[in-house]
Amino acid sequence: MRVAVTGTLWLLPVALGDIPWQDYLPAATREAACRLRHFVAENAKTARAELKRIGHPLPLRELAIDQLPETPAPADIERLLAPLLAGHDLGLMSEAGCPAVADPGALLVRRAHELGIAVKPMVGPSSLLLALMASGLDGQRFAFHGYLPARDPERSRRLAELESESARLKQTQLFIETPYRNHTLFNALLLACRPKTRLCLATDLSLPSERIATRRIADWKTTPAPDLDKRPTVFLLLAD
Repeated sequence: MRVAVTGTLWLLPVALGDIPWQDYLPAATREAACRLRHFVAENAKTARAELKRIGHPLPLRELAIDQLPETPAPADIERLLAPLLAGHDLGLMSEAGCPAVADPGALLVRRAHELGIAVKPMVGPSSLLLALMASGLDGQRFAFHGYLPARDPERSRRLAELESESARLKQTQLFIETPYRNHTLFNALLLACRPKTRLCLATDLSLPSERIATRRIADWKTTPAPDLDKRPTVFLLLAD
């Protein structure tokens, strides 16, 4: 009986900004990516830029880069995993940071496990973990909530819920916003949260312009507003 030989699904972190690969990737992760010819990416254009940045030895036109649909159907997943079943290794790349962590890709990884395909996560930048590490907030109990409602009163109601949950569970709450709405979310936090609640703003992580600051809400209200305009930021909240 012939045993099917499958490739390995490599989970490849991507830069959080325009910086040399040596500043954010271990050499082993870069070397793994440079050995691959087949990729699935959240954004094909971003993936090409990343592969060029790390110096992939092959011309980009010779690489097979399939884009992951925003809402992949089962048929999409099977199609994207086809190179693995044909014996090729395949790299999964997000637009920035780690695939399947606050980014798409989990359904692809899940199906790979169901098919008995080896999954290999590689070390690289994760904005959520970098922010949590540097925040001084609770790193034992935390939850990521993605994007909050964009408008009030839903946004203020959600912030109050997260603050209450943080106090009850002693849990750090992490969330993000579209960069051009960062200041709106920051101002909403100052209005909705209690004075003693701690808020960390982790901006431009891993970039030369990186800025990370943790203060109580009362202290944020008495300091100049931070420059968050169009700068990727992770918001972290911990209530007493």
